[in-house]
Amino acid sequence: MKHKLLPLLLLVVLRSSAQTSPSDMPDQLLKNPLLCEPETGVCEIPGIQGDADLSVNLQSQKPVHILYFTDPICSSCWGIEPQLRRLKLEYGHLIDIEYRMGGLLPSWAVYNSGGISKPSDVAHHWDEVSVHYEMPIDGDVWLEDPLDSSYPPSIAFKAADMQDHGKALVFLRLIREMVFLEKKNIARLEHLKTAAQEAGLDLARFEADFNGAARVKFEEDLQLARQMGVRGFPTLFFANEQGDKTMVYGARPYSLFEQAVKQSFPAAVKQLYDPSSEALFGIYPSLTAKEFAELSGVSLQDAQAQLEALAQAGQLKEMVTKNGGIWRR
Repeated sequence: MKHKLLPLLLLVVLRSSAQTSPSDMPDQLLKNPLLCEPETGVCEIPGIQGDADLSVNLQSQKPVHILYFTDPICSSCWGIEPQLRRLKLEYGHLIDIEYRMGGLLPSWAVYNSGGISKPSDVAHHWDEVSVHYEMPIDGDVWLEDPLDSSYPPSIAFKAADMQDHGKALVFLRLIREMVFLEKKNIARLEHLKTAAQEAGLDLARFEADFNGAARVKFEEDLQLARQMGVRGFPTLFFANEQGDKTMVYGARPYSLFEQAVKQSFPAAVKQLYDPSSEALFGIYPSLTAKEFAELSGVSLQDAQAQLEALAQAGQLKEMVTKNGGIWRR
């Protein structure tokens, strides 16, 4: 099934920051022109116009294909995890999501935007967006063990995806939890290998691809983002068989994601799912209070109380950070 996507560039709600590749990165990976403006929430490519008349053909076995441009350390992308998890539960039978890494910045040497020119500038920013998205984010990683790049974890995702798409999504979730909650520098290979092992990937192949073919795959993602005029993250293009297209740009409420599915496929009917804690944790091994609230249909306050009660009863384990927690089976 072929689709054509025509980007409709809108205002991004990005509140994220990023970094770049170490000195051993290939030269072509140091030329990504994405620059972020944290104060306005915009991550722009200089010189790219919002009405670029570009298209790309996609293959899909389901009525709706979603092309998702993201980055492992994009805080706005972390902010829409509740919406995406619900979308997969309600419309997973009708949608597939193709993950593409956008690469937020080439290096701190060239990064100076919105008052952020060094890692320590990001710490307070991340603490602020944690409150805004009601998702736990601990900005102290930028003070204690700052990343010098978002490229290594992006390449690592491509290496994981070359093995197994399902395991790659588990891997992406793990490294996001590492950086946003555990204050781990996911530009370090040691942490990437730990996540790969936990996701069930073949470590030898993962490392070989990370140092080889996955870098080419990542460069292809960067080129596609430029071709399509992507100016920020998260960017999700929705397309159907007839060539109809729509876009969700930035951290948006769930209703807009659902609307985009129905615009692409008017006959879409959501699946009902069991919103109990037992069922939800059976699908998603870790959930934040915001995610649990979104998926179970309760208020954030009620979700917090239910999760804390389950933890006290020994059914869940809670990891607490200064800006909220996450619960695991």
